Amino acid sequence: MTPHTTTSVGAEIYALARDIYPICRSITGDGVRQTLQVLKRHAPIKTHEIASGTSVFDWTVPREWIIREAYIAASDGTRVVDFRNHTLHVLNYSAPIRQHMTLAELKPHLHTLPDDPDLIPYRTSYYEERWGFCITQTQKDALPNDTYEVVVDSEFKNGALTWGEYLHQGKSDDEVLLTAHICHPSLANDNCSGLALLTRLCAALCRRSTKLSYRFLFAPGTIGAISWLAQNEHRVDRVKHGLVLSCVGDGGGPIYKQSRRGDAIIDRAMAHVISHSGLPGRVVPFSPYGYDERQFGSPAFDMPVGLFQRSAFGTFREYHTSADNLDFIAPDHLAISYDIVSQAIDILEGNNVFINLNPKCEPQLGRRGLYGTIGGDKDAPKRSMAMLWVLNLSDGNHTLLDIAERADLPFSVIAQAGEKLLSAGLLAEAETPSGRT
Repeated sequence: MTPHTTTSVGAEIYALARDIYPICRSITGDGVRQTLQVLKRHAPIKTHEIASGTSVFDWTVPREWIIREAYIAASDGTRVVDFRNHTLHVLNYSAPIRQHMTLAELKPHLHTLPDDPDLIPYRTSYYEERWGFCITQTQKDALPNDTYEVVVDSEFKNGALTWGEYLHQGKSDDEVLLTAHICHPSLANDNCSGLALLTRLCAALCRRSTKLSYRFLFAPGTIGAISWLAQNEHRVDRVKHGLVLSCVGDGGGPIYKQSRRGDAIIDRAMAHVISHSGLPGRVVPFSPYGYDERQFGSPAFDMPVGLFQRSAFGTFREYHTSADNLDFIAPDHLAISYDIVSQAIDILEGNNVFINLNPKCEPQLGRRGLYGTIGGDKDAPKRSMAMLWVLNLSDGNHTLLDIAERADLPFSVIAQAGEKLLSAGLLAEAETPSGRT
């Protein structure tokens, strides 16, 4: 698939992912705020906070986590593990400790990947207070029998959970929710790539006049989405389409996980784009495990929100390890991901319904200049067939996406045919049938 976007878009997204990669993020704290400050340089994102201790459905907003320093030092003062070298080295949400201990006492608190001995794992302890470090198995094996100084200079305090949000108001109050999680530390694909792509998309859409309204949400995983839903329960019925973006910077897939409904317009739009991408993509059914599509798709909300990824979470070796670094993602992959999402938005924006004003037999297209007369145009048959499909199914009951699916033609080709036929006076715009938006 060759992106319709310029290659510079992929480079811009990559550069932004590179800028936020070093920041230590968690579900609360200054890492989220610092990341939002970087993203705000590129898009008009606003910061929102909810206080620690607030009840949000069956959950409680946790205390804020502050991390200043974390290291393990040998008896000679040499730091054998240092949080300053990699944000994954400290167990995310680690409790504070400052203590001397033997190697035997230290080892139970060291998390490694024995099957990938040179990679640092990403581990968290959000809701059970414990301390720990994440290191390579090679590092662990090399630790001599010594007395170690162990320091995690962290703090829990009553503060707030932070998220970023921007609403681009369209002609309609019907919304498209586009979201990415902002809680992971230095993991380039999961999810610096999603944050950077979403920011670039926000910057582009906020300059555009749109039919639908677009809500961009940069929230910590699980608790962030739950908190947002608790604060916005009165308006979630405005969300007619939605996408969670994650792991969009590698060369796999693309993969689309359906919303809980399975047949929502966004499900069909993403399936359509992927099927015409020329890539070995696939669509997988909804399951109540994954990213925040499961919160938006919980029974009381049942929002039409799916998940878009290149490689599915948990299926690639680099997932939740130090190998998910800036070398694992690439501008070209980011550009293709951006293009797929942009094409889906084009479908949501342009999924119009028309009425054929000349429905008694096929109108004469040649005298209206709608048939190509110059030979050698390899796309002419496709464009002509698209016009015939649009004319035949424009009965006020079929959207352009309906027609594109039936014709097995890219939506863009069908939409262009509709525009030409409308300009030629053969079509008139009709209201979208109920439930088809």
